[in-house]
Amino acid sequence: MYCSGCGRPESECDGACLRPLDIPRFCSECARKLDVQVTPQGYEATCRTHGEPAPKRL
Repeated sequence: MYCSGCGRPESECDGACLRPLDIPRFCSECARKLDVQVTPQGYEATCRTHGEPAPKRL
């Protein structure tokens, strides 16, 4: 698994790269950049490789 804030393996990341309300930027399964659409109601994040939506954490 990878960090959704910086894309590094979770074992190498201390978690400081992603604050509690930040949206994910990287896929937690493959570490590729996510396509993120921010709206007034929240956000939609989709993996560029899998096309699967990223889990929401708000």
